[in-house]
Amino acid sequence: MTFPTWPTRRHHQRGAVLPSPVVLLTIVAVALAAVAFVATRGDGPAERDISATKAAATPTDAEPADEGTGPSETPTEEQKPTPKPVVRGDHAVVVFNNTRVRGLAARVAEKVKAAGWQVAATDNWYGTVPATTVYFPQGKKAAARQLALDLGIARVLRADADSDMSSTNLTVILTAELD
Repeated sequence: MTFPTWPTRRHHQRGAVLPSPVVLLTIVAVALAAVAFVATRGDGPAERDISATKAAATPTDAEPADEGTGPSETPTEEQKPTPKPVVRGDHAVVVFNNTRVRGLAARVAEKVKAAGWQVAATDNWYGTVPATTVYFPQGKKAAARQLALDLGIARVLRADADSDMSSTNLTVILTAELD
């Protein structure tokens, strides 16, 4: 009985080993994701600086008198009627906490009271708000701006009628501690 013999010479083949299509697709997907991340990365929502507005809205004791203008019956283009001042005690405010910080709405409600506003309620807000905002119902834009100045809040927007925001009171939704 004879056994087959194996060849003693080994054949070495040299060449490149190509990765499987799955590996190639994974590499391409990761590269595209990195490009998309870098291309869509931004600085976040632009917030306006209210420090200049706050300084302009703060009345001074010595206002310079207009020279050469006397009392006039009808306002001209240069002379606009001054808006009525906001009486803080005439407006109620609802304060919502949209953070995980316990008691934030209550602490801010105390600041609201200290500034002279009425606090109607405090509660938690469940939803997505990009930044701390004062929302106002129709006809209360000036009051909302004053409340925002009092609290140092940059965003003031019209209240969303389809949400749980008050249709009669100013609404503050907090997304972080106030300065």
